Amino acid sequence: MDTKPPNDMLPYRLITGKDDAHFCRRISEALALGYKLYGSPSCTFNGTDVIVAQAVVWPSVVETSG
Repeated sequence: MDTKPPNDMLPYRLITGKDDAHFCRRISEALALGYKLYGSPSCTFNGTDVIVAQAVVWPSVVETSG
């Protein structure tokens, strides 16, 4: 596993958006790149849509920050 994420991406990302297929695709893409889920997902309702958030981290960040 690479010690740094690809394409100059940051090692910590908080992915947010409407709870739909597009959001799920973004999370799936991050996992396919090698990111790991970090913590529990969060959700809220903005009066129209459910808005969700999920943190992902690059594995070497979790391994070295223990």
